[in-house]
Amino acid sequence: MEFLYEYGLFFAKTVTFVIAIAVILMLIVGAAVKPKAKKGEIQIDDISEQLVELKESFLQNTLGKKELKAHQKQLKSKSKKADKDEPKPRLYVIDFVGSMDAHEVESLREEITAIISIADTSKDKVLIRLESGGGVVHGYGLAASQLQRIKSAGIPLSVAIDKVAASGGYMMACVADEILAAPFAIVGSIGVIAQIPNFNKILKKNDVEFEQITAGEFKRTLTLFGENTDKAREKFREEIEQTHGLFKTFVSTQRPSLDINLVATGEHWFATQAIDKGLVDVIKTSDDALLEQQHERQIYKIKYKVKKGLSDKLALGLSSGVNKVGINLLSKFKSLNP
Repeated sequence: MEFLYEYGLFFAKTVTFVIAIAVILMLIVGAAVKPKAKKGEIQIDDISEQLVELKESFLQNTLGKKELKAHQKQLKSKSKKADKDEPKPRLYVIDFVGSMDAHEVESLREEITAIISIADTSKDKVLIRLESGGGVVHGYGLAASQLQRIKSAGIPLSVAIDKVAASGGYMMACVADEILAAPFAIVGSIGVIAQIPNFNKILKKNDVEFEQITAGEFKRTLTLFGENTDKAREKFREEIEQTHGLFKTFVSTQRPSLDINLVATGEHWFATQAIDKGLVDVIKTSDDALLEQQHERQIYKIKYKVKKGLSDKLALGLSSGVNKVGINLLSKFKSLNP
């Protein structure tokens, strides 16, 4: 058993080493080849079909034979009738889970462009399932502008908040014609924050000098390593207030019924509190919204997915393979020699 254990460890190390060398060679070759621009594709999932399959699966496991047979007969009759009816209007669903830098807006713009190019503005709608605690101003400003494109195209827009849409997230949400929110979803936080550490005292204590040369009085206000002045602090505070003013103006333009001075304090609220302040319109989860719409509309989820290059796929596959092989071999041989 000891021999098998030692041999197994040697074999695992050898395989890992060989695969590691192969990965390094692939990366070197990949770096030598001129990279091509990554392209993606729009993926469409039929949510209506998924809901029907879920219901049918449940009924098949709960109904008796006679009831199930009657149900299937009724379903078949409805299907024939539906084939003769006019196509249902569509509801396009987009999921947006935003990070601090709002890099997800790159996919969002592609998804919205696809919808605008095919939607029937006289009857189709869009639902954004939004989740974000906010982030950089320019990133979420662009994300909100992308949602504005839907409204400018004449397509009714709803935003559903199941967990959180605060700060930049609410900047996006307020563009909608209607905001739905789960009871304990967090909304609001209409404010601006900026934090920066300063290491100047530590540098001075260790006799380290810091020099910074700028052209323009306020090219740099607060700094990480230099000695900050009251004038620089005041200028920085002024810039924050200007950004907050733009945020307030944007929200009040989108939702003119809001008492903007009451809600733009930087505070956040649960949806059951926020509805009284006019920050949301309906207390409802996105799941309930979809269930209500499924009888009236054909529901599609739209997602833009970036295609990964061959080197990316191989590297990911090899990395995963190494982990699995190593774990499996070690677990097997340890079980032989406890």
